[in-house]
Amino acid sequence: MMRIGIEINGVLRDTIGKFTQLYEKHLIDEIESNNPTYLMDLSGNTEVALLDDPFKYEKLSDVTSLNLLDHFSFPSKDELYSFMYEEYTMELFGHAPSTEMMTFNILNDIYHNLRDKYDLIIVSDEIGRSKPSSLFFLSKFGCLLEKVFFYSEVTKNDMWNSVDILLTANPDLLLNKPSNKIVIKYETEFNQNVESEHTIKSLSEFEDKLTKII
Repeated sequence: MMRIGIEINGVLRDTIGKFTQLYEKHLIDEIESNNPTYLMDLSGNTEVALLDDPFKYEKLSDVTSLNLLDHFSFPSKDELYSFMYEEYTMELFGHAPSTEMMTFNILNDIYHNLRDKYDLIIVSDEIGRSKPSSLFFLSKFGCLLEKVFFYSEVTKNDMWNSVDILLTANPDLLLNKPSNKIVIKYETEFNQNVESEHTIKSLSEFEDKLTKII
């Protein structure tokens, strides 16, 4: 039976949109709205305490890639990872919206229509606590697919070995697929510059695209 992988990030979940929302709320709006700190001298005079070169959090550009450091300012890569995988993990990966209004209605219809012909698998690139957060996300939206495969950079080959066709929005997976695999690009703002032989703009197009390929 042919195995079809459907990725969470970008295809089912608007992870980038939620990241942008959290970044603006917690790193831009909250910091800018903090009251200034005042210092008082021995005579009772006060002045605003100035930090030495305070770091400026800002959105640098529209998100046209998955290299978030190109689009959002962080003091370091470690700070970015801490923001995503320690401080706001559940908010980001558990409470992000679906990519489309009817994403999971369509996904469950795909499951009902194709489960006897194909082995359908949810796949996702996850780290640490983003795994239970993503399971919560799938449960919250009523995902009916039985199989979920979490992979990392280390286990990416295992993911490829588990699917024959992959529906993904990830530019790295689109550009570096094994020669014996088929990828279908789910078009997003961050992969528009990546060419793919097979492309869809909505999950509702997936079954027709699959029929044309196979």
